[in-house]
Amino acid sequence: MKSPQKSLKTKLGGLLAAGLVKSWMGTLDIQGAFYDPTVDPVRDDFQGPVIVAFWHECLLAPFYLRGRTNSAILTSRHRDAEWLSEAARHMGYVTVRGSTNRGGGKALLELIRSRGNCNMGIACDGPTGPRRRLAQGPIYLSSKLGIPLLAYAVGYDRPYRMPSWDRFAIPRPYSRARIIVSPRVQIPPNLSRKDVEHYRLRVERLLLRLTWEAESWAESGTRKVEQEPIYRLPASVRHHGVMGDSKVSIRSNRISTKRNRAA
Repeated sequence: MKSPQKSLKTKLGGLLAAGLVKSWMGTLDIQGAFYDPTVDPVRDDFQGPVIVAFWHECLLAPFYLRGRTNSAILTSRHRDAEWLSEAARHMGYVTVRGSTNRGGGKALLELIRSRGNCNMGIACDGPTGPRRRLAQGPIYLSSKLGIPLLAYAVGYDRPYRMPSWDRFAIPRPYSRARIIVSPRVQIPPNLSRKDVEHYRLRVERLLLRLTWEAESWAESGTRKVEQEPIYRLPASVRHHGVMGDSKVSIRSNRISTKRNRAA
């Protein structure tokens, strides 16, 4: 059992982390390109729910932008992830404690069954890699739940890189961030192991290709005809379908919500 002091440290650490992310990411010029704009849950014509797959190194962009949108985000079971779960709560997410390979899948399934139509964000190569290699978890969830996948690619202009397995990206203040979101990828039900691997490779290649495009776009400073600014949903706004600040405990897993805003 955690001591009250440690619990207080976790709460304060999560609050400070959320504030830092908001301040730091709020300086960026964030532009996006959607193959299908109806995949963005801040839009009135949003058609969901969806499962959003992004690389672990790019967590800051969706974490900052898409809170308060009836969304859950998968975080590690490791003790060091406690502060991230607390920060996610302040950002407007429900967090599920688990991984793309162990524990998280069952927790997300239970979340969907108990909460109804919520969106899910998954760092699909986390929590330990290999870097930019899609795990099978998102494919399994999409197939099991009948919810389409989105490849959410992020590119920054020459970001700082952490000396970690994923080379975690921290964008330079006042620099460019570019996001490209794929159309829905519908995974068929009742997949065999061979079929799961087929779709895993398919989505992995899609996310790799879009990531390369987003990074090139950010570094070049060029414009896309279809680009649009992407904004974080203000704290004063409560979009339809929001989950609120609820927590759900499933075995050793936990849950958090998120929400998005486009211009």
